[in-house]
Amino acid sequence: MSNAVERLPLPRKIAYALGQLGWSLAGYAVSSSLVYYYLPPKGDMGPFVPRGNVVDLIKVNGVAVFGLTVIGLAFALGRLFDAVTDPLIAGLSDRSRMALGKRRSFMAIAVLPFAALSCLVFFNPTPAVSAANVAWLFGSLFLFYWFMTMYVTPYFALLSEIGHTPEERLELSTMISVTWALGTMVGSQVENFQGMLVTGSGLSPEAAFRTVVTLFAGAAFILMLLPILFVDERRYARETVSDESIIESVKGAFSNRDFLAFTLSDLAYWIAITVINSVMIYYVVVLLDLDAGFKGLAVTVMFLLSFAFYVPVTLVARKAGKKRMLALAFTLFAGVFVYAAFLGRYPFAPEAQALVLAVLASFPLAIFSIVQNAIVADIAEADGRMTGNFKAGIFFGTRTFMSKLGQTVAGFLIPSLLIVGTAGGNLAGSANAAGEIATEAAGALGVRATALVAAVFCVIGLLLFLRYDERSILKTLEEK
Repeated sequence: MSNAVERLPLPRKIAYALGQLGWSLAGYAVSSSLVYYYLPPKGDMGPFVPRGNVVDLIKVNGVAVFGLTVIGLAFALGRLFDAVTDPLIAGLSDRSRMALGKRRSFMAIAVLPFAALSCLVFFNPTPAVSAANVAWLFGSLFLFYWFMTMYVTPYFALLSEIGHTPEERLELSTMISVTWALGTMVGSQVENFQGMLVTGSGLSPEAAFRTVVTLFAGAAFILMLLPILFVDERRYARETVSDESIIESVKGAFSNRDFLAFTLSDLAYWIAITVINSVMIYYVVVLLDLDAGFKGLAVTVMFLLSFAFYVPVTLVARKAGKKRMLALAFTLFAGVFVYAAFLGRYPFAPEAQALVLAVLASFPLAIFSIVQNAIVADIAEADGRMTGNFKAGIFFGTRTFMSKLGQTVAGFLIPSLLIVGTAGGNLAGSANAAGEIATEAAGALGVRATALVAAVFCVIGLLLFLRYDERSILKTLEEK
């Protein structure tokens, strides 16, 4: 099998990996700054949609303590729509006979609207709370996720098809983990760049934010073109077309016990990681009473340290196995979230507390970034060799379906938890004349709750993942 097609040269591997840098940069603001933009913790911009609960779920003595917000519904339903379309696009991609290639054709169709919508989501039509803003938020978000899926799911499926051995797939997974981290690290500076534009050019905070995400979108478009232009499937990937229907393919994927164990653990992981992506700024601003821009520094430190662990993680995973490494990552991440729940109460400087959080998260983040995609690629390849039906797209699509289902759950939970105990759904509680946050205990309670909920899901993910039989997968890859 491995000799049937050409090995992908290093320059083209780099081109493939840079596509990940592009789409992670395009997706960062929507996945991590949507709540910040539409439900800001300070009063210097917005709000653009209603803050409070639109549906009260839990009441104590007649007072709502947990419910669904507009931004929570938009975030969660957008992710749910995204999750449902993943297997659809994956199945269509597996069955495609388009001339450019069954993966690159979808990526080529999606690249421009995906990049454009990554910034248009933030171009709300009115400067104050309005029904038009709510409609814009939902409509643009759904379109964004549709085209994101059209690019990302075939992109990941390529990893299994251009990597012809477990070692090569681990190498590619490491490379795209590096570029994903770079994209996330640059994207995390959005609030810093926003502040620089406000100070240097006099732009309003919302105009500055839009300018930054538009620049990100332009850079992302160029980077996402590279794998389309330089990774020729006809030369470097196995040319197989699945004849299964999409429903049959999804059933077949979930009937694989090892894949089921992995994806269920992945569901729990994505609930937890969505918390740190979306709530990090609240840890910094609400619990530590620091400027929003400090989040960018903390995230940068986290990813720079994570890079330092990439080579050791790759080497240890080859010797000790991917399963042991991922189990360790779940355990460590649970501890990180427990630490985050008590930010602001440690007897040292707030800045140091934020940086300690970044340091603690860097090692498990490196493991998750590298090992997960390699495991899915191994499972997809082993299943194809056992059944004779190679359908990497559906495995990656089904995996992303479960991951986005996790983000959907987090999307419902996070905004609702953030306003627990606050007056009128105002996260900041009360603000002084300068617009600075008064971090009263009630407001901080909901922020702390998000970290504890994430820790619980990490433990659940660990217990589910322990059912994954790595030895069986590797034995199949060696024998077939």
